[in-house]
Amino acid sequence: MRYTLLLHYPEPTAEELGPEALAEGMRAFQAYAKALEDAGVLASAEVLQPSSATTTVTLAGGEFVVQDGPFADTKEQLGGTFVIDVADPDAAIEWARRAPSVAWGHVEVRPTATRYVDGSWRGAQPVT
Repeated sequence: MRYTLLLHYPEPTAEELGPEALAEGMRAFQAYAKALEDAGVLASAEVLQPSSATTTVTLAGGEFVVQDGPFADTKEQLGGTFVIDVADPDAAIEWARRAPSVAWGHVEVRPTATRYVDGSWRGAQPVT
């Protein structure tokens, strides 16, 4: 079963972190990604641009609205994702526990319901 690990954490700048902390964080995420890859469970991983680069859109109320920035106003933002393919929720939670950012933020573990593969939607809720 596929799960997406959504990494939520504060967004300090590189200058605020400093070169040593930045390098340490990069090494930690490299080791984490390699461990997932070596275990054969990594489907994809992405680091997102800062939330200031976000655009949120909605059709709420029937009107198309484009908003700069994330919709949620919190100290933590979605910073990256890992999509993994593991046997069960316990395995996904164990991988989330090992994410470097769990020490300073939250990791949301969300199962995949439907995904687009080879030209069609597949999963529990296929789109036809």
